[in-house]
This record gives sequence, structure tokens and C-alpha cells, in this order.
Amino acid sequence: MQPHFHFGLHPEHGVVARATAAITPHLADWYLQHEQFEPVPGRPDLYRLTRPDQDLRRRARQTVHDLRRHGFTVHADLSLDPAVTAAPPRPAQTNCLAERRARITQAASARSPQHRAGAGPQVTAPAMPAAVTRSSAVARTR
Repeated sequence: MQPHFHFGLHPEHGVVARATAAITPHLADWYLQHEQFEPVPGRPDLYRLTRPDQDLRRRARQTVHDLRRHGFTVHADLSLDPAVTAAPPRPAQTNCLAERRARITQAASARSPQHRAGAGPQVTAPAMPAAVTRSSAVARTR
């Protein structure tokens, strides 16, 4: 079976794609532009990946993966083929719950900067309105 798309590395344009005769040109144009490819000026059959400074190989592998998932046959250079190359290593995910508990424990065991050393808590009674104090005094005398 003839592939629908070819992907490769070009020394001047970076990651490029070309549709074959197995797919109609307008459909290939729609899919490639949807995947952030743009036509190369002067080369109507060649597309290049936009924003070449932003992780070209990962974006190209993702495009190859997406097109294959849609049922297209794609031929790609070895470095751009997600079936052949391993994904870039992901940073190790730490145990967020343990870190959160450690921060809470540390905060609970530390002395508050608002608390003065050696001073007990200050307790103040709320001020009672005069009408309330008179009515309670009258109630006691009856």
C-alpha cells in the first residue's frame, strides 16, 4: 500500500511533509495545516512545520501519530517516527501528598511569628451595651 504522507528533515526548512497521490490534495492540505504545517513558498507540494524553534521533533512525531490514528499510512524518517523512537524522558513525578504533609507538619511545629515568647494569650471580654447590663441587673433584683 502506498503511503498517504512522507515526513522528513530538510536542511533549510526543518521538518517537511509531502502528500502522495494516494490522498486528494485539498484533504492533505487541510490535515497538514490543521497539524501546524504551512506550504513552502515556490514548492506547492511541500509543507514545513511552523515555528521551527519550538520542539520540532516532538511536534513532528505527534503529527505522524495523529495522522496514523486517523487511518492514514505515513512514512517518516526514523527520528520522526513515534513507532520507532522512544518518547523523550519525562521528569520523575514526586509524591506530592508526602511533600504537602511534610510542609504542614513543619508549619505546625514552628512557633508563630505573631506569638511573643513567654507571654500568655491575651483574653479580652467584649464590651456589653449599657441597655443589656441594666436589663440583667433589673432581672436579678426581681
